[in-house]
Amino acid sequence: QVQVVESGGGLVQPGGSLRLSCTASGALFGSFDINWYRQAPGKQREFVAGITDNGLTNVAAFVKGRNAISKDNAKDTASLEIDKMKPEDTAVYYCNLVMGQQDYWGQGTQVTVSS
Repeated sequence: QVQVVESGGGLVQPGGSLRLSCTASGALFGSFDINWYRQAPGKQREFVAGITDNGLTNVAAFVKGRNAISKDNAKDTASLEIDKMKPEDTAVYYCNLVMGQQDYWGQGTQVTVSS
């Protein structure tokens, strides 16, 4: 059974940086595309950034220029960094592993941007 776990959420100051990590057990991590999504209160879940199994990246417009996404297949870990955090970045952030019809989600980690 594949288990996906996010970590690194919490309270972030406006203008500060966020670093989230995603680990997965029970999966060949390097074979999966890794995506990050977020869901703010009262809003639909939205795509934030993704990295394919061979390292190609894609990011949403609202984080372009202030983010970094990476993964370490040897450590079965992916990371998402977002700089210059804004109050509107407040959301639950989710890690998603996809390979064909295999689609796994973590429970999410709350990120609150507030002073």
